[in-house]
Amino acid sequence: MPSKAQIERWKKEPKYKTRKRNVCFRCGRTRGYFRDFNLCRICLREMAHRGEIPGLKKASW
Repeated sequence: MPSKAQIERWKKEPKYKTRKRNVCFRCGRTRGYFRDFNLCRICLREMAHRGEIPGLKKASW
């Protein structure tokens, strides 16, 4: 879990656009990031299970 200072640093506009970091808005995780949802894979899965993301449901066959 990143510190609050790290999350605030990532939110700031970087000096160069290549330094931009995609982070999950919920937990601040940088890896396993889904651009469509602005979430990491873990938060996406949790929210999908609870039905908090409209139009998304867990596949089962």
